[in-house]
Amino acid sequence: MIADSVRLALPAEAAGIAALQRRGWTQTLPKDLSGEVMASVDLATMTERWEQAILRPPLAQFRVLVALGDERVVGFAAVGPSDDPDAEAGEDALVAEFVVDPQAQRRGHGSRLLQACIDTLRADSFGRVTWWVHVTDDALRSFLTEAGWAADGAHTEVALSEGGPSLKLVRLHTAID
Repeated sequence: MIADSVRLALPAEAAGIAALQRRGWTQTLPKDLSGEVMASVDLATMTERWEQAILRPPLAQFRVLVALGDERVVGFAAVGPSDDPDAEAGEDALVAEFVVDPQAQRRGHGSRLLQACIDTLRADSFGRVTWWVHVTDDALRSFLTEAGWAADGAHTEVALSEGGPSLKLVRLHTAID
């Protein structure tokens, strides 16, 4: 393991990725929604899903990347083709998940991970990348806008259950070609 680096995730890291994703939910989601999300799926199921995403992604362009630091996984990202209804096939990609351990933030891991996402998607010949961001996640939005991302006008609201807590999202984008 090379500290302060980013690489493709290994199947053995699936449990650490799942645990990190759960910590990210408690940090970034509103309390009522994070509780519902945490109750909707257990750690073992999440670990299995991440292992499958690493071992057998639905398409070759789906990738799980990990940021390494302090001899452990301190962040991860999942990237691939965009599934947005207005996406142009083969041109538009998506950062579907991006989490840096709260204890490892502000040490360059997020910047390295973001650059690795862009490099990976560019190597797969994508020209644009989108990212759905919680409207209340000012830290992530600031991080992305400082890196050249901008809102493209798209927005949505998602909920796990009818009448349950919801989350408003805004879509950011950047050109990478």
